[in-house]
Amino acid sequence: MTESAALLVDDVLPHQPIRQWVLSFPFQLRYLFANRPAVMGQVLGIVYRVIAAHLIKKAGFTQQSARTGAVTLIQRFGSALNLNLHFHMLFLDGVYVDDPHKDLRFVRVKAPSHEELAALVGTIARRVGRKLERQGLLERDIDYGYLSAEAVDDDPLAQLLGHSITYRIAVGPQAGRKVFTVQTLPASDKKNDDRVGKLGGFSLHAGVVAGADERDKLERLCRYISRPALAEKRLSLTSTGQIRYGLKTPYRDGTTHVIFDPLDFIARLVALVPKPSVNLTRFHGVFASNSKHRALITPSRRGKGRKSGATDDGLDQSPAERRASMTWAQSLKRVFNIDIKACRDCGGSVRVIACIEDPVVINKILEHLKEKEGMSGETLLPESRAPPLGLFA
Repeated sequence: MTESAALLVDDVLPHQPIRQWVLSFPFQLRYLFANRPAVMGQVLGIVYRVIAAHLIKKAGFTQQSARTGAVTLIQRFGSALNLNLHFHMLFLDGVYVDDPHKDLRFVRVKAPSHEELAALVGTIARRVGRKLERQGLLERDIDYGYLSAEAVDDDPLAQLLGHSITYRIAVGPQAGRKVFTVQTLPASDKKNDDRVGKLGGFSLHAGVVAGADERDKLERLCRYISRPALAEKRLSLTSTGQIRYGLKTPYRDGTTHVIFDPLDFIARLVALVPKPSVNLTRFHGVFASNSKHRALITPSRRGKGRKSGATDDGLDQSPAERRASMTWAQSLKRVFNIDIKACRDCGGSVRVIACIEDPVVINKILEHLKEKEGMSGETLLPESRAPPLGLFA
């Protein structure tokens, strides 16, 4: 996930202002999306079209003369390890329009007001409701409350998903009860955020933006929304053998920790695993792979509209050069700050003389080193150890 965040900043997101739009859903829709990823994809398409149309109209253009784009990272987890499917959409904070003097010109729009967010979340709720009602998946009342969900197939994971979404224990003698919480802070009343629109369980937030020159902030944002579900630093064992997990941000009632039975903790992790072949990163508009504008605006300059093999300086690239934007050594340094070309002992420069990937050859080399170690009595191979987790924290 860390690598995908770095690649988004380096290869996809242009040097333009980027705003994060976060959309969360009612419990029933979270359950539906977890069981039917294809339906989640259809809803994501509706959400993108609503926000994109709003940006284009606000900029004073039509959908024929202007275009925008977004990258969506679908998160499946909440801060208490509950199943909470929601969308983090990194939208261009404006639109691209055709310009006679250059290929495209960027026009920024103002931040959305509270009234605009309320109108947008209402439009999204209505369109999503109509879509799912036509498919017979949900029934909806006039206040956008979902009355009943589709009948779920006999899936052994269905119970785990439902309990995870509703903060309840899934297995064991306490199954069905609320998860045990620890409140160590007094309750507080948080002020309403002007950058949030809410309606019938839908919540749309758009208060975080990274400017065109704030690439470090953009990368921090990408790393945050592509982070794993579990933070090991907030995980601990109680004296009675229970699993204690600290919340990143305390709840309004003062809750700071949730407590799990070990078996129920495993059930929580199982519920967070997506179904096979579900892509949790989606590209829209000018960032889509089939967009003719992608090669014109993305930093990597790769896309449908770019001539094969052409570079900015007019030189041709080999097929291998076209496939790779970075070498594996450069990727290690970029993503994990591990410089494989620097000596660990003296800090001097080293050179990669070979990259051996054939398992047969690797086994022969290791066996030879073991035999040589046995004959000489010297330790030639380093002692086996776990990965250096401190480097990735």
